[in-house]
Amino acid sequence: MKIAAIFTFITLSGFIWFNSGQNGGNKMDKMKASTNYKDGKFQNQEETPVMHPDTSYFSVMRQFMKKGENREPETALQTVKFDKDAFLAETDGIKSVWFGHSTVLLNINGLIVLTDPFFGERASPVSFMGTKKFDYTHNVAVADLPDIDIVLISHDHYDHLDKKTIMQINEKATSFIVPLGIESQLEKWKVGTDKIIELDWWQQFKVNAELIITMTPARHFSGRGLTRNKTLWCSYVVEANGQKVFFSGDSGYGEHFKEIGAKFGPFDLTLMECGQYNNSWAFIHMNPSETYKANADLGGHKMIPLHWGKFKLSLHSWTEPVELLIESSKGDTSIILTPKIGKVAQVTDSNAFDYWWR
Repeated sequence: MKIAAIFTFITLSGFIWFNSGQNGGNKMDKMKASTNYKDGKFQNQEETPVMHPDTSYFSVMRQFMKKGENREPETALQTVKFDKDAFLAETDGIKSVWFGHSTVLLNINGLIVLTDPFFGERASPVSFMGTKKFDYTHNVAVADLPDIDIVLISHDHYDHLDKKTIMQINEKATSFIVPLGIESQLEKWKVGTDKIIELDWWQQFKVNAELIITMTPARHFSGRGLTRNKTLWCSYVVEANGQKVFFSGDSGYGEHFKEIGAKFGPFDLTLMECGQYNNSWAFIHMNPSETYKANADLGGHKMIPLHWGKFKLSLHSWTEPVELLIESSKGDTSIILTPKIGKVAQVTDSNAFDYWWR
């Protein structure tokens, strides 16, 4: 759960989490066997406090209560109606569609991959209150999507693992790849065990010689209620039909990016967290300059910045992440792809950079 939700719903969400089946049940033997599991919880590779030691919780709460400048769009964002036929049309390389925040639909030479699907209204344990998504001129529904080969889940926070979305998408998805501890949660939401592949960091799922997915480290935390780190968090490497894609999930900057880059890079496309950061929680979310640096560590040729454009989960303006990312690039936007939300973009398309938010 993100910082705003922690302060706003911690008591309510804890109650609902323990009484609605959201918490799932952990398969402890597999989890205890993980080298990332210690003292009853999953651990990061580096020391990673959720909040900076000098942070005052009450000060942060007061800041969230203030309106702030430009924290969300004044009017509905001008998005694009998703064109499924254009997305599925045969092509070489990678097609992508960003649906806001961390949800990206990929067509990698015919392989359809979806990351952290969220097609609901609120990143919250309840439907009637909580962090509401921004208004869009075009909203895609799960029914509008094509059949999906693989759904990648990076961790269990409400803005990345949405119960309603998962239950709707179950009929369209062949497989779900999830970090340790999340399999039981999906089973409670009626996803068949035969469709769930649960992995640890550095473990691989090999579909065939042309398709390999590796779960890789991230620097973050997990938890949907009053407890934390009972399930794992991760990033992913997708190697498919001669193409390589990296999906960061949520992560603070760390040495793991260099390690992943050394083992698997360079990447044709990286999907990189670039939003909802703050100095008070600098260890668990990257700021834009760190996103740019992490992409360099990975050897990313093209990058789509994620984790912005759908929710207000921090104190910065809603456009600041992408503007500071451009500033970090010193104006060289050749590797940055910023297609409008809902637009089908070819990764090699130089026109996929667009100042649409302005």
